[in-house]
Amino acid sequence: MQKAVESTQRSFNTIRTGRANTSLLDRVMVEYYGAPTSLKSLATINTPDGSTITVQPFDRGSLNLIEKAISLSDIGLTPSNDGSTIRLNIPPLTSDRRKELVKLAAKFAEEGKVSVRNVRRDAVDSVRKQEKAGEVSEDEARDLQDKIQKLTDKYIARIEEVLAEKEKDITTV
Repeated sequence: MQKAVESTQRSFNTIRTGRANTSLLDRVMVEYYGAPTSLKSLATINTPDGSTITVQPFDRGSLNLIEKAISLSDIGLTPSNDGSTIRLNIPPLTSDRRKELVKLAAKFAEEGKVSVRNVRRDAVDSVRKQEKAGEVSEDEARDLQDKIQKLTDKYIARIEEVLAEKEKDITTV
């Protein structure tokens, strides 16, 4: 369940807010020598100021490949190439775009909750199998299922907290 929360947090980090953040480029994959490679392993990514991200490739030959991968990605930024570095300017978000990003964050949160519920289902099934096999009594099985439900509620509440923080980041101008 903790991994589901962490995965949701990583998904939230890829959502653009009004300021530059290197995690926006976490999901960008570059076709490098015929194999999809993460951008992080091909370049140094920095944020020199609040509205710019710079990408400096380790191999200058990969500059155009990186630029193409960023252009084709779903982050909605246009790269500008100066021959050695790619710059991404983060424009201020419009209110419509903010609403779209809040919906995207809610979708990621729902996926995280589904993951937590899947873990709960697997754990409850395991307890029921142990009960049928006679390894645990009916009362112990009920107690274990209650503990599993409490853990589930705790992790879903944590996802809700993270979602609220992200929505606040997105809507704050």
